Amino acid sequence: MDKVRLGIVGIGNMGSSHSRKLIDGEVENGVLVAVCDIKEERLKWAKENLGDDILTFDSIDAMIESGECDALIIATPHYNHPTMGIQTLKAGLHVLVEKPIGVYTKAVEELNKVAAVSDKVFTVMYNQRTNPLYQKVKEMVDGGELGEIMRVNWVITNWFRTERYYESGGWRATWKGEGGGVLLNQCPHQIDLIQWLCGLPKRVRAFAKYGQYHNIEVEDDVTAYFEYENGATGTFITSTGETPGTNRLEITGENGKLVVEGGKLTFYKNEVSMYKYSKTTDELFKKPEVEVKEIEVFGKMTAHVGIMQNFVNAILKNEKQLAPGIEGINGLSLSNAMHMSSWIDDWVDLPIDGSRYKELLDEKINNSVYKKVTKEVTADLTGSH
Repeated sequence: MDKVRLGIVGIGNMGSSHSRKLIDGEVENGVLVAVCDIKEERLKWAKENLGDDILTFDSIDAMIESGECDALIIATPHYNHPTMGIQTLKAGLHVLVEKPIGVYTKAVEELNKVAAVSDKVFTVMYNQRTNPLYQKVKEMVDGGELGEIMRVNWVITNWFRTERYYESGGWRATWKGEGGGVLLNQCPHQIDLIQWLCGLPKRVRAFAKYGQYHNIEVEDDVTAYFEYENGATGTFITSTGETPGTNRLEITGENGKLVVEGGKLTFYKNEVSMYKYSKTTDELFKKPEVEVKEIEVFGKMTAHVGIMQNFVNAILKNEKQLAPGIEGINGLSLSNAMHMSSWIDDWVDLPIDGSRYKELLDEKINNSVYKKVTKEVTADLTGSH
């Protein structure tokens, strides 16, 4: 095989965006051959915009049975991600699943079990892992330049969304259709990154506001507190109701602090470890000297194209995956923990009780009296991620 024949399942906002990139040849050796959607108008859009040579299907079953695809990209609403991922792998096809990997961990555990016994490539669309800034942070943290981690703070409140955005799809911002709000739709990337860089906390306490800024039933404002095994702490603050908002990551260790903001990485480097300085100095208030260094970062963020290219290369060349699908459950565990903590008004330990989470989610769905206003549209996603 010298090319990977790709099919996209779901050609709404993300699926149509991926299809255009493939048609434009942005993914080397990745060839779009088919798309699938249950909506006739989306298949018509595909014929008009992607070309008559692209096959169209109204079900994933028909797409798989056609034998025309080597791999599928799953870009459907969230609840379908684990089930369609399982179906694709069992059919002997490679699979790239959009974020989030699922809505609740219990379903994703089943997907991971199937992936573990499959020889096919399984990837999750954590496109922020292609950002050289975060790759450099990981290199520095893993390399011990910060020493022991003491605190991590991420304020990610520049996910502003309008009322019209939430009206643009019938499944959006509902427990039944989407399974959550900002934690499950906008922030899975940062939730993945915070655990990719610093590991999962041992327990979480979160406070969420539901429909605080929009006419929705799910969360659009969250403040969470993390505690780690080594005693380190963290905060994670996000919202879709603030503008202009902030995107600032700080990771503090005994040797200083890393800050990512405004497209820059800055290292506030202590001349000596805080622990060593504190125990050996005769000073009462004076801090150790600090060198402020703007860290040079090379390369560019390749985002969705980068993950798709890595997926294709993993199939053709056995290239190491940047975002292995099996890791998708980690970020989901953290967002599930934040949801659960806000629901029960208490701490939640990780790993979470997946069965209990599913029970609580089902209660949200079954007790919902929310009436959805829908004005569907396929949006231009430029600048949205």
